[in-house]
Amino acid sequence: MSETKNAKPPKVVTAAILVIGNEILSGRTKDANLHYLATGLTAIGIRLMEARVVPDIEARIVEAVNALRIAYDYVFTTGGIGPTHDDITSDSIAKAFGVKLIKHPKAVELLTRHYGEANLTAARLRMAHVPEGASLIDNPVSTAPGFKIGNVHVLAGVPAICQAMFDGLKGGLARGDPVHSKTVSAHVGEGVIAHDLGELQQRYPKLDIGSYPFFRQGKFGASFVIRGTDEEAIGNAAAELRTIIRNLNAEPIEGETPA
Repeated sequence: MSETKNAKPPKVVTAAILVIGNEILSGRTKDANLHYLATGLTAIGIRLMEARVVPDIEARIVEAVNALRIAYDYVFTTGGIGPTHDDITSDSIAKAFGVKLIKHPKAVELLTRHYGEANLTAARLRMAHVPEGASLIDNPVSTAPGFKIGNVHVLAGVPAICQAMFDGLKGGLARGDPVHSKTVSAHVGEGVIAHDLGELQQRYPKLDIGSYPFFRQGKFGASFVIRGTDEEAIGNAAAELRTIIRNLNAEPIEGETPA
């Protein structure tokens, strides 16, 4: 068997995530946004192709944003749009696009309504500044908006806010063909199955076949995940994989093995 003949090429939409913050790189803060965004993007047919973490250094942010926005359909940044001196994402994005940073009137209105004029400090007003030409991303949690410019979506770093922003904007994103997956596991060593698994991948070049070793219940083994847009080809590859496993005197297990 092989991949489905005459299958039309899948519609592919790609994305990258840029995590910004010294606190992530130092280990002080554990990033909780990457998994959420990756899962959400996959669910709507957008393939996350790259993720980077950069410090709160303007030149590094500018370099990463410009590289990623050229390479992928969408870029999502998290972190660095709060009210403190080290929140430099907005300034850096403006520099990456070669535009001025402006005080967005709608953002000022939102912040004024939220804090009241008496409590709208200069620090809080920093959160109303966005690159010229950017549109706002709604923040239903704490009001201070994110923004979008070009194909770059700038989200907050606080997980609850980041996730709410993403949930609000994802309906407007262009979608590719959904990626399906099938997992077959077995108590067989990767070194034993590696050759046959490599040949299986060669027979199905449009699928991604990954091997993920485990040690559970006192036994070594691996979970083999087959991903792609062609469900028939995935089914055919999974059937061949089961045969390979049985020929190695092991039994295929559907899905992940129990913890």
